[in-house]
Amino acid sequence: MAEAKTAATVAERPVLRVLSGEAISPPPAWMMRQAGRYLPEYRATRAEAGSFLDLCYNPAFATEVTLQPIRRFGFEASILFSDILVIPHALGQDVRFVEGEGPRLDALEGRAQFERLREAGDPAIFSHLAPVFEAVERIRGALPHETTLLGFCGAPWTVASYMIGGRGTVDLAPARALAAADPALLDALLDRLVAVQTEYLVRQLRAGADVVQIFESHAGVLPESSDGDALKRYSLGPITRMVQGVRAQVPDAKIIVFAKGSGLEGHARVVPETGASAVGVDWGVDLAALRARVPASTVTQGNLHPETLIEGGRALDAAVDAILAATEGLPHIFNLGHGITPQTPIAHVEQMLARLRGSR
Repeated sequence: MAEAKTAATVAERPVLRVLSGEAISPPPAWMMRQAGRYLPEYRATRAEAGSFLDLCYNPAFATEVTLQPIRRFGFEASILFSDILVIPHALGQDVRFVEGEGPRLDALEGRAQFERLREAGDPAIFSHLAPVFEAVERIRGALPHETTLLGFCGAPWTVASYMIGGRGTVDLAPARALAAADPALLDALLDRLVAVQTEYLVRQLRAGADVVQIFESHAGVLPESSDGDALKRYSLGPITRMVQGVRAQVPDAKIIVFAKGSGLEGHARVVPETGASAVGVDWGVDLAALRARVPASTVTQGNLHPETLIEGGRALDAAVDAILAATEGLPHIFNLGHGITPQTPIAHVEQMLARLRGSR
């Protein structure tokens, strides 16, 4: 079960201090997808586990790969190793991962496929996800006390786009076409995802996660909305309902929302509209410009470009310095503007952290 988040616990975990509004220099750091293929130890565990889903659903393997970047780099936060697509899998949709191609799902093309999904209150959903919660408990027990543990899920629109398209697509054409042809069906799918994923995050928090993050990977590709505000209609609105639903059960829950592709205006809307504890900032947003647009109390996270991390050298040092300058004296969590990529040299991660931690 989750430990009580006492004032002493918060004081000992730098990420929790920042999420409570404190500016820390240098800021605490972690990386999205920090347990991944750029690490040889991850590749070895992945090979031992078998399929990607076997890795996600085996608490021992999931715990091991979650801990690997903490052992190697000493990040101030660790994020549960899992995938956003365990939710459609738990709902009864076929999900598989094809080596070299990514996820494949049996596409939800209409009402017949939707009606085959499990209802939000079906206990089989959370029986299916029980290994995830066990992994959270194990990870929290194995982490250094000062390390914050993050749980996560995908935002409803992002998860729905995979469920409808059967795979990731650049323009999300299948999901946008369904929104035009049968908006009520898309709304029903989003509603079910809101309900299931709200409970999913609550259970992660109760299992030991300190913080949860909602990943909206496709906030920049949305259907048209009759009211002209597609970001609210399809992205921030469902996320707001999730934040409210989590806090109805865990009132002090810390929740980060990452709305990739929503632009400067969209990022500025995240915290005031959703009630999130922090906004994750993608690499396409000028962090200094965003900080100038939001209250000084707003907690930000991000936004180093993953390609700059690959490049390394002077460009990486300059990018780290620019993030530090933009957030000086303000509450910020150092991170990438999207997930680390497999070709990233480990030495460049070490360079990034040395630059960051030597900045005091």
